[in-house]
Amino acid sequence: MEKTPQSQQDSQLETIYLAGGCFWCTEAVFDRVRGVMDVQSGYANGHVDNPSYEQICEGTTGHAEVVRLVFDPQIIGLRQLLEIFFATHDPTTLNRQGNDVGTQYRSGIYYSDALQAEVAREVIAELAPEAGGPIVTEVLPLQSYWPAEDYHQDYFRQHPEQGYCAFVVSPKVQKFRKSFSQWMKPGA
Repeated sequence: MEKTPQSQQDSQLETIYLAGGCFWCTEAVFDRVRGVMDVQSGYANGHVDNPSYEQICEGTTGHAEVVRLVFDPQIIGLRQLLEIFFATHDPTTLNRQGNDVGTQYRSGIYYSDALQAEVAREVIAELAPEAGGPIVTEVLPLQSYWPAEDYHQDYFRQHPEQGYCAFVVSPKVQKFRKSFSQWMKPGA
């Protein structure tokens, strides 16, 4: 696992990797979630070491655009994080989120232990009857993770007026605020 405990409190933190289409969208939502201590955009479960964004866009590396979430389960549990995840992207479209098409935009949950996998499968089973179609989210162990380039980190926060951010990312953030206000960080 990537975390290195620096204090007793840090040792209680957990990490999960979520792919919900473009990582700018997913990161913008989870940056605002109470109990999420760190969000980093990156690439997971591909077969190329340290891929570039350009390589990812070619769709040949096998990676998914993901966010690495470090969270405090004493504040928010994995179940609640996954409920937010499923409500803020479409888990019924294979390799696609809106106009973003390709395997890098697939829906996925990449876990680091058996308990995380179990919770993910339980949440999917509970949501499946009302999903509007089969949930195609893959639930797999994390095989590899590479941080995205610096310019992708905190993209929405730095460029809220950019077209994609205004028309695609912002509505997802607003949906989170409306549907999950109890989990919103103060001032988010």
